[in-house]
Amino acid sequence: MSVSIKTPEEIEKMRIAGKLAADVLEMIAPHVQVGISTEELDQICHDFMVDVQQAIPACLNYRGFPKSICTSVNHVICHGIPAAKKILKSGDIINLDITVIKDGYFGDTSKMFCLGKTAGHAERLIKVAQECLYLGIEQVKPGNRLGDIGHVVQKHAESNYYSVVREYCGHGIGNEFHQDPQVLHYGKPGTGLVLEEGMTFTIEPMVNAGKQHTKLKADGWTVETRDGRLSAQWEHTLLVTASGVEVLTARPDEAF
Repeated sequence: MSVSIKTPEEIEKMRIAGKLAADVLEMIAPHVQVGISTEELDQICHDFMVDVQQAIPACLNYRGFPKSICTSVNHVICHGIPAAKKILKSGDIINLDITVIKDGYFGDTSKMFCLGKTAGHAERLIKVAQECLYLGIEQVKPGNRLGDIGHVVQKHAESNYYSVVREYCGHGIGNEFHQDPQVLHYGKPGTGLVLEEGMTFTIEPMVNAGKQHTKLKADGWTVETRDGRLSAQWEHTLLVTASGVEVLTARPDEAF
């Protein structure tokens, strides 16, 4: 495993890319309304990234992915493809996954949204998934290990009678979309790679209301829960600092 330690110049570029990714989520929030299609959300985000931010939508054409963002609705775990026929309705939950490239560096983040009147059990799943992310972030500091992150995420999800997806995980990030290390959302404390100042990676737990098992649709991208139960995910891009962690994709409503 070759994990890159970012230079101060690289870190500054990643701060900019991370801020832009967070700004896309802030911009799109008012548009996430009942009656809009996921393709419309994709187009709005695409135009904002390209025309306003002068940035590149990282997902577009990445290994053949056809759109600029991922839109994962209800039982879709991740990598949902925006579509004109997918109209959001009251009660839906959706994850919008945004990755921006600016000056060759990547910022990657995602957030859950609720549409109209959402069931209490869905809101609880979303809340616990976000808590899993935040607990994972709290473990990010020099000397801790990747297993410390996975352990607290898994423990919190399972203590709330949910499950953590195993096949998809967080990842190193920088001047490439996906780098080492893989950041698992389950594991044992005190195991795995030792975190060092200058490392950058994502934490992005996928938490299922039912069992952990997944299935990949015929489109080669869309990942769903095998039992059809709801799934929720939140994601941030993180920098290991000398004293702890900097959340490069933090939004104004978050207290880091």
